Amino acid sequence: MTTARTPQGPLAGVRVVELAGIGPGPFAAMLLGDLGADVVRVDRPGGQGLGIDPAHDVTNRNKRSVVLDLKAADGAARVLDLVARADVLVEGFRPGVAERLGVGPADCHARNPALVYGRMTGWGQDGPLAQRAGHDIAYLALTGTLGMIGGPDQPPPPPANLLGDYAGGSLYLVVGVLAALHHARATGTGQVVDAAIVDGAAHLSTMIHGMVAAGGWQDRRGANLLDGGCPYYGTYETADGRHMAVGALEPQFYAEFLRLMDLAEHADARRDPARWDDLRAAVTARFKSRTRDEWTAVFEGSDACVAPVLSLREAPGHPHLAARGTFTDAAGITQPAPAPRFSATPSAVPGGPALPDADRADVARDWDVPDLMKGLA
Repeated sequence: MTTARTPQGPLAGVRVVELAGIGPGPFAAMLLGDLGADVVRVDRPGGQGLGIDPAHDVTNRNKRSVVLDLKAADGAARVLDLVARADVLVEGFRPGVAERLGVGPADCHARNPALVYGRMTGWGQDGPLAQRAGHDIAYLALTGTLGMIGGPDQPPPPPANLLGDYAGGSLYLVVGVLAALHHARATGTGQVVDAAIVDGAAHLSTMIHGMVAAGGWQDRRGANLLDGGCPYYGTYETADGRHMAVGALEPQFYAEFLRLMDLAEHADARRDPARWDDLRAAVTARFKSRTRDEWTAVFEGSDACVAPVLSLREAPGHPHLAARGTFTDAAGITQPAPAPRFSATPSAVPGGPALPDADRADVARDWDVPDLMKGLA
């Protein structure tokens, strides 16, 4: 006999319905699950378009899965039965699709007026591009954030899908959902959270816009303090083809950096951009003289703000990250542990990702939705 799930974390007791999608929606729902919410993912028959093995899709950890066909005659009714007992719904369809399927905000709020209805899209629910397809890189392109990244003589490089999908999308959706949940619990009234990646990615650049207005940031790549234009804030190749990251911005850190690099003759270059090319050339040549691990040993224990650039497979073994448990192993998969951390209500990853429809019976029992067992997929 199976047992009911006992979530851990500050959101224990919060119920979330996730309508399956790809990208930022699942990551946002994972974060809510990491925080202790009981997340039920409504998967589609046949799975998702990316074709990832469900047993390795760790964005579905701390969730349970049921498979429902929203295009079937009773599909919307089964979802609304879950919605009636939920606190939050997360969906990532194009605008208007949830409404056509019968699970839009009006349908859901008719069953549960206190529901927080979280909508995750790239362009937002309205505007000229709302119905257009898109991906992370296009959203970043229009907000100016992509144009900030990379060297001045090279095309802007794609920052994986971390900056748009997850930072500008998922994290803003979660912030909005938690704020709306607080409001709903205080007033009994739910609302729609319209989380658009273009909005979130633009919001991330707030400080830079202030610096542009103040004349402290040039609106071009590779010409500023934090975009690689400064020779003591950037990355350098080592003798073995690997890299070191340098962030020696403050005077005391810069002095320590030069001391350990044996480049004391460049002390006055910090405040003189006219000397930055010479400084960069000297730092580049010096880093090329030793391997990454040799330089790591040189800077070990210092306040020079220099660190080795590690790969995804190397990162979990770093002594600091290992000591903190920044990564964890669950179901044989090494993955980032839940973040942030809570002193009274710690989060955990007790098992592997939710497998499609593996939890139908448990969800039907725990959420008291017996009709969920009808029309098994």
